[in-house]
Amino acid sequence: MSDPSYLLDVMPALASWGLLGLALCSAVEKLLPIIPSVGMFIMLGMLSISGPGELPLAIAITAAGSTAGSLFWYGMGRWLGPARGDALVIKIGRGLSVEDEWYWRLKSRCRRRRIWLTFVGQLIPVIRAYMAFPAGMLGTPVAGFAMATFFGAAVWNTPFLVSGYLLREQIFTQDAATSVALAAIVPINLLLVVLFCLCRPSRNAA
Repeated sequence: MSDPSYLLDVMPALASWGLLGLALCSAVEKLLPIIPSVGMFIMLGMLSISGPGELPLAIAITAAGSTAGSLFWYGMGRWLGPARGDALVIKIGRGLSVEDEWYWRLKSRCRRRRIWLTFVGQLIPVIRAYMAFPAGMLGTPVAGFAMATFFGAAVWNTPFLVSGYLLREQIFTQDAATSVALAAIVPINLLLVVLFCLCRPSRNAA
């Protein structure tokens, strides 16, 4: 059951359920982070989108599914709480020779930018699957977390769903679909970094 190939075999069946299938697939991808999101969303674009007019709704539905899956792990983080969460992270960190002070500094920075980091985290492979748990542990407001996750997931999902649709229409080759989608993510991340640097308050400000 832990083999991601087994789950990928199930995804086409779920995708055939229409909008509900899109939501379920994207929720499962967040609930079980062993599923590679790149391949899954390209597959959903191929199997579930039959025309350009369906893309906006598909993007919204998959973003909502991703948010629902993330809310589960967010709830687990809130249930664990900061005290037990800190103890767990520090224990793991010490096993990896990470100094406690480094963790406390990182946590302080994250607490000041929780919503922003939630959004940006959805655009970073691997990290996007694990952002919800620490967000809950840090007490990120649930409404802000849900909105940041939804819009971040929509930005992430869009190029892969579009690539899958274009692959279905034989506009892209299979090899090109992933490369083009990933290439679309890179400038978005660079733009976000620039915006962050421009909006970051100066340390010399009064």
